[in-house]
Amino acid sequence: MPHGTILIVDDERSILDTLSGVLMDEGYEINRAENGREALKSIKEEQPSLAMLDIWMPELDGIETLKQIKENWPELPVIMMSGHGTIEVAVKATRLGAYDFIEKPLSIEKVTLSVSHALEQKRLTEENQDLRRRIEKKYDIIGDSAAMRKLRQEIETAGPTNGRVLIWGESGTGKELVARAIHRYSKRGGKPFIELNCAAIPSELIESELFGHEKGAFTSAVSMKRGKFELADEGSLFLDEIGDMSLPTQAKVLRVLQEQEFQRVGGSKTLKVDVRVIAASNKNLQDEIKKGNFREDLFYRLNVIPFHVPALRERKEDIPQLTRHFIGEISSEYGKKVKDVDDAAMKKLMAHDWPGNVRELRNVCERLVIMVQGNSISSADIPLSTSAPELPSFSVVDEESTEPTGDFDSLRDARLAFERNFIMKKLKEFDWNVSRTAEALKVERSNLHRKLKSLGIEAEE
Repeated sequence: MPHGTILIVDDERSILDTLSGVLMDEGYEINRAENGREALKSIKEEQPSLAMLDIWMPELDGIETLKQIKENWPELPVIMMSGHGTIEVAVKATRLGAYDFIEKPLSIEKVTLSVSHALEQKRLTEENQDLRRRIEKKYDIIGDSAAMRKLRQEIETAGPTNGRVLIWGESGTGKELVARAIHRYSKRGGKPFIELNCAAIPSELIESELFGHEKGAFTSAVSMKRGKFELADEGSLFLDEIGDMSLPTQAKVLRVLQEQEFQRVGGSKTLKVDVRVIAASNKNLQDEIKKGNFREDLFYRLNVIPFHVPALRERKEDIPQLTRHFIGEISSEYGKKVKDVDDAAMKKLMAHDWPGNVRELRNVCERLVIMVQGNSISSADIPLSTSAPELPSFSVVDEESTEPTGDFDSLRDARLAFERNFIMKKLKEFDWNVSRTAEALKVERSNLHRKLKSLGIEAEE
């Protein structure tokens, strides 16, 4: 059954009586006013769900009343009514923010339908705003350390500009959060925020992802597809791990940054866009330039406003706040009671160096929320070690072979030794280029990085 309060404003008592009776029968509560001043006073005292406003009234007419309503209560939907309406008046009311315009004599069916639609739109708008608030809260930057206060200040300063941003930081530090915060503080905040992880897309597909493609551009292009640049028009495009982008693609991105135009793959039509590019990398791009892996001109195009996101080990004073935030957030997601973390457990968390940074801390918190049965988390519950796990010992293999030599106590140890030797051989084959090695092994680059870490292989050798 419908619910909500509707304010009816009209100087004709017969209209007030008729509309009140009809809408009360529909289940709405009714407030009444006979002129614009009474209406504004009524809204101030008890804001209704919707207002129905006659245009021609003494003292303060409907158009002027509508202006004041939209200045003071912009979210309140207003339906205008008139027995002497013209197209010009209807257009003016709509431009001032009226939801609908109904001519007298009133059709009961049209009135009830318009009221129902206006309240439904209001409900959807409120739900959307609530969802936006919850999403923004999910991407909050947590921490009161000096480093994080400085970072937030830089975001607030750079956000409102259109300057391109390059974010540098280790994996798991929260570079995406910084990118989203910059977008939120910008004038583009209400427009799209589109992201692309350059390391997760094979080199032969990344141009299609960025620029889109026309139907028939290649074998699997069965329909036209819009690319990330097109989707981000008037908003922001976040290019994560841009250091892994191939040199030919870098050249095309550079051209888009210079000209703000491009063509879809397989197309001939030039598309113009207005996009703010925010890039991020866990690599030192200046080192990559020296190695010939990254274009210097693209670096300077992107590096207009540089940001550095500190590693978690550089701001350990934020660990208690982050831990409580993650445990509360994850407990809410799983419908569990929020657990306390005792002093010894917190000291253990703060003693850890967190090579996986904030992402690793969140994963640990999720494990604790799921696995700890009691209401308090103790030091014994925390699965952390300050050193990497020891790997089984084995002798280095011949470069022509992947077969490890040595004695193994279990199949697992032998498998780890084989994997290490095999991956080492492939890395040497591709001159320690992780992206090319991942392609040869037919695994995602991020998965290979995790495997290298677990096997104790430093890819920067």
